[in-house]
Amino acid sequence: MRNFYLGSRFFYVFSAIIVSFVLGFEYYALFVLAKVLLVVFGCFVGLDIFWLFQKKSIVSAQRKLPKVFSLSDDNKITLEVQSFIDRNVDVEIVDEIPFQFQVRDLSLGMQLGSNESRVMDYQLRPLERGEYKFGNINLFVSSILKLVSRRVVIAAEESIPVYPSILQMKKYEMLAFNSISLGQGIKKLRRIGSSYEFEQIKNYVPGDDYRSINWKASSRRAQLMVNQYEDERSQSVYSIIDKSRNMRMPFEGLSLMDYAINSALVISNVVLQKNDKAGLLTFSDKIGSAIKADRKTNHLNKILAALYREQPRDLEARYELLYHSARKLIKGRSLLFLYTNFESTFALERVLPILRKINRLHLLVVVFFTNTEIEKLANETAADTEAVYHQTIAKKFLSEKRTIARILQQHKIQTILTDPADLSINSINKYLELKARGMI
Repeated sequence: MRNFYLGSRFFYVFSAIIVSFVLGFEYYALFVLAKVLLVVFGCFVGLDIFWLFQKKSIVSAQRKLPKVFSLSDDNKITLEVQSFIDRNVDVEIVDEIPFQFQVRDLSLGMQLGSNESRVMDYQLRPLERGEYKFGNINLFVSSILKLVSRRVVIAAEESIPVYPSILQMKKYEMLAFNSISLGQGIKKLRRIGSSYEFEQIKNYVPGDDYRSINWKASSRRAQLMVNQYEDERSQSVYSIIDKSRNMRMPFEGLSLMDYAINSALVISNVVLQKNDKAGLLTFSDKIGSAIKADRKTNHLNKILAALYREQPRDLEARYELLYHSARKLIKGRSLLFLYTNFESTFALERVLPILRKINRLHLLVVVFFTNTEIEKLANETAADTEAVYHQTIAKKFLSEKRTIARILQQHKIQTILTDPADLSINSINKYLELKARGMI
């Protein structure tokens, strides 16, 4: 009886029979009709129960998950449902998804023919890293009569980890190395400077830079030959992530720290694909992960595992600790992407001397965020005096952000002021720009 449920159609028909009995006190013919309907209805209910409970196993289901979920991306979950009875049935699927999604009404419906198997997909978008646990799969099966339904519980408890966005990493890797993807955010930059290594001498073809013609080789071969260069390799690029409380601010359900973690994974992958070395350093009131720049085969997995474990801290960031740790960990001039957030010039002025010291040793890029909610408020049409006041304050905050960027640039510190959603693409563009200009 625990798996026996009455359908909505049962209550509709039974209510109509009750009404017929009540009206039968005035009209005897209707009373006789109600008794006949009650008997017929009972027979149909019995037949429905027989159809659904005659076999021990009438349906089964299987859930297929990817190996890991990607943070902030739509991840596909596949359900395979198989019928074992020789008639059509309707199946309502209630999957017990992890509590982190806070969804209690996920219900999927399908129709199955005789001994038919069908596949259904749905998507989930996780907003927190960590372990997610799925529960059982509940199937509510009903026949074409839909008077009663039978619950079938499929034991399918399993766990899946949510890692920084691997899907975004693969997406931006293709964009960064695809010359036809310029309209999607990756900028193609002209090479500037001389930070390139000689690769080979090749035949001249129309379109080659005539300044790279090798006249000695041309005279020997009696045809034009040009020197071909490649980007300098094995340069160190570090992603430094601030884990303090100013990175806990959420945008579209995801914290600034998680945006930074996704971007750090993306930029590390692009760096390794460019044959440079990728490293990682996280800090707040104390140092977290510290991975020296390298480009070994499993180095990206090492960075991914470290990013998966990172958790935000409730205290202020200690930049003097960052300075000393960077001097100890990072040997040689490197490119540093510092993911942090400044809400006022006062907050910047406290740490600016340390940032200048780091910038003298390395090429520092300070990455901080615009407040998209404040931008929306500043661009809205003011309807009353209170709205004008709010809009003025919002514009002041936006102006403060631009002032912070100007101050950093005045001290020759590279900056990226970006919306959280555009963080990864802007970080890649800055890396490619600095590499093309030979500044690393």
